[in-house]
Amino acid sequence: MKKILLSLTVIVGVVACNSKPEGFVLNGTLTGDVENGTQIFIRKIDEKNQPYDIDTTTVENGKFTISGPADSPDLIYVFVDKVQGYTPVVAEKGEIELSAQKDSLNFAKVKGTEQNDIFFNYLNESRALSDQAMSIQRDMQNANMSGNEATVNSLRDEFAELQEEYKNFELDFIKNNPNGLISALLIEKGLNTRMVESEEAQKMYDALTPEIKETLPAKNILKSLEAAKAREEKGKSTAIGATAPDFSGPTPDGKELSLKEAMGKVTIIDFWAAWCKPCRVENPNVVKIYNKYHSKGLNIIGVSLDRKEEDWKKAIADDQLSWNHISSLDYFNDAVAKLYNVEAIPATFILDENGVIVAKNLRGPELESKISELLQ
Repeated sequence: MKKILLSLTVIVGVVACNSKPEGFVLNGTLTGDVENGTQIFIRKIDEKNQPYDIDTTTVENGKFTISGPADSPDLIYVFVDKVQGYTPVVAEKGEIELSAQKDSLNFAKVKGTEQNDIFFNYLNESRALSDQAMSIQRDMQNANMSGNEATVNSLRDEFAELQEEYKNFELDFIKNNPNGLISALLIEKGLNTRMVESEEAQKMYDALTPEIKETLPAKNILKSLEAAKAREEKGKSTAIGATAPDFSGPTPDGKELSLKEAMGKVTIIDFWAAWCKPCRVENPNVVKIYNKYHSKGLNIIGVSLDRKEEDWKKAIADDQLSWNHISSLDYFNDAVAKLYNVEAIPATFILDENGVIVAKNLRGPELESKISELLQ
């Protein structure tokens, strides 16, 4: 989640505006012992997520002013020479006011234009959720170090609930702000990270205002929708309701094991790897579920996307994964991963007794709830 939150401040967009002065004027006020002549850098992000300078100015008596064209306004970034951090600003037509403490640029206040008001309302709300997430992660780390398994499990459930709350917050924000550049950026991000299905993204895109549909991120959404639809067409063979394709692979002791041989009344196909931190974090929860329901008919077959046999076997032993495992040790080139269209891990497929896929990518309490339901 943290990655997800950090990525929100490094996205680039364009928005068309009407009935405003030509170009943008950014008036900045900096506090905190800022010497006259200190350089201010205005930067954008290129297609490879690398910053590049588009203009510079200097600070005089704690203030600076910089202007530029805004026929197609962009999300720009304000940097101060030799100071960590930066402030994102929507460079749209009009006068924009920025005020910040020199050493806290990430928490600057920006106002004066519609898009900046919407953008910073989003940032303020998302930061509050991010702070909660980091607090839970710190508590989980402390509980892990002290060996308090009950607290770790409780915090893991709390973290999963917060992730769902954050997703719903973003979706609600998009629906409530169809006139916001940030809404288009969030739809684009959701498609690219597979957090939003193409059908849902299409509905959100359709609800955007005509002005926002003319922006670069909105145009990127259409491209992403085309790519997503192509992926979904390819993924029909492993969609919910489809019969899971059979496969086989080498086990840790060198034998060959097929899905059909490993199936139970309920079967989890778990794509993971020793190097995958989210997989390793989730493993204790899967172990708990397996120990609780294996005698009732739950089987698991782990498909590892590791490269090194020793790493794979050590992770199985360290995490006490006592179910079936296979791996070709071929990373994402693994034939089973390609068969199931797996492009990111962890990824899970839950099968009923007939081998039909009934759920995908469940974790934490949702996974246990589904297993319990299927085995009743």
